Amino acid sequence: MKKKVLFVDDDVLVLKGLQRMLRSLHNQWDMEFVDSGATALARMAETQFDVLVTDMRMPGMNGSELLAEVVRRHPQTVRIILSGHADKDLILKCVGSTHQFLSKPCDSESLKSTVMRACGPENSVENQRLKQLVTQMNRLPSLPSLYVEIVEKLNDAETTIEDIGAIIIKDLGMTAQILKLVNSAFFGLSRPVTSPSEAAMYLGIDTIKSLVLSIHAFSQFDDLKSRGFNLDALMHHSMSTGARAKRIAELEDASRKLCDECFVAGMLHDTGKLVLAANYPEEYERVKNLMRTENLSGCAAEKEIFGVNHAGVGGYLLGLWGLPVPVVEAIALHHSPQLNTSPEFSALTAVHAANALENERTAPLDVAVDAELNVEYLTALGLTQRVSAWRENSQTSELQETKS
Repeated sequence: MKKKVLFVDDDVLVLKGLQRMLRSLHNQWDMEFVDSGATALARMAETQFDVLVTDMRMPGMNGSELLAEVVRRHPQTVRIILSGHADKDLILKCVGSTHQFLSKPCDSESLKSTVMRACGPENSVENQRLKQLVTQMNRLPSLPSLYVEIVEKLNDAETTIEDIGAIIIKDLGMTAQILKLVNSAFFGLSRPVTSPSEAAMYLGIDTIKSLVLSIHAFSQFDDLKSRGFNLDALMHHSMSTGARAKRIAELEDASRKLCDECFVAGMLHDTGKLVLAANYPEEYERVKNLMRTENLSGCAAEKEIFGVNHAGVGGYLLGLWGLPVPVVEAIALHHSPQLNTSPEFSALTAVHAANALENERTAPLDVAVDAELNVEYLTALGLTQRVSAWRENSQTSELQETKS
């Protein structure tokens, strides 16, 4: 089935240019081009679109207002900004309602690849369920204690950007949103940024303050704990896995860039658990019940309830947000690395191993676990003999103290 894509821009010449640019895709996409937000909403009331691509500054209803209405009326639609107006205030208002930012002029390949990624995986029942779940999510919860800490720091005149980066790096919700924004075309960087501290430096204190204090991009989800979700344990596991993945990469003499990708991917690898628990609490409670009563692994229970597991959810969401491909791939496939055909050590290798070794270290013996080392995958890479070194030498001092 063709994907339906709606383009919105008040400049008729821009719309004609988009039509010419994308003509070769008419067999894959059913495209419509309209010149106002009001017309876009009217068309969306008549037919369901997979993707909306809108300009930002438009008379009557601007892009921010249009996106807010689309979130409310058609949450299943993927939302992309394509704008030549670098208005920071407008962009920041759209952080929660936008999956991706593109800047005019946008070359045809960038636009095509972004929309194709937004359209999502092939039309299997599982992947359609994945897209349906993910497109209706727009925020990740952050630990309340970290939220309070960053608010206090931002109100302190002596706070440096390094201080802010040190807080952001502790929290996967903050990290994901910061990386989403800094890697967008709005900032026009020549290379992808995977380090939260570096991202904070690009954004600057004023922008981060707007994100955290004004538009509440990092929502607090105190009710997760009241529902029995152990947010602190998830954050600790995420941080430990990120640190361990980076150490494994260092043991393999990986480049600094790859080591950074390993850390961020390890830290974000369970993002899907967080967004499922935050956005679908009743269903996630059923997941936990299945794990207890049927001794199912988390992935198996998630598949039973949602039709997909947390790895797919996290990978697709962060892919929509424009995080670097190696990071997204590591998140999406950390429980099924054999689906990747690359013959080389990668962020996926490090995160898969780090997650398995962390679960090996911490999981009770009588509880089914998701993460076990995939020997077939490691054998194909010629890395099975490295596992002992990773196991013994990738623990941080904190982990070693905990173990002892």
